[in-house]
Amino acid sequence: MKVERVDHIGIAVKSIEEAKKLYVDILGIAATGEETVEEQNVKVCFIPCGDTEIELLESTTSEGQVAKFIEAKGEGIHHLALQVDDLEAAIAEMKARGMRMIDDKPRYGAGGAKIAFVHPEVTHGVLLELSQRR
Repeated sequence: MKVERVDHIGIAVKSIEEAKKLYVDILGIAATGEETVEEQNVKVCFIPCGDTEIELLESTTSEGQVAKFIEAKGEGIHHLALQVDDLEAAIAEMKARGMRMIDDKPRYGAGGAKIAFVHPEVTHGVLLELSQRR
């Protein structure tokens, strides 16, 4: 497994439109569009910033994982995503090293990425996403 870069930092927000006021209107960073990922009950907006992106996450349902996160912890950093060269190999390597995976196989992520999450119990409390965009 080769980690290529920090792909993005996911931030859970109640409203993408409200959150964009900070990043777009005040900081002057252009958003690249929005997408709804039905499988994850989430609407996302990517905001490129240098070699990485900020991903704003808004739940599309009160039962979604992002809504539950906000209810428990409030708005804020939800996950850190690392871009890997081969997601299937990365999952296998993480499991072989005893890492607890939330996803045992890749699933669809925003922007056409394949993603898999590592459980925060084994990453010092950080929800870690492995992402492959190719």
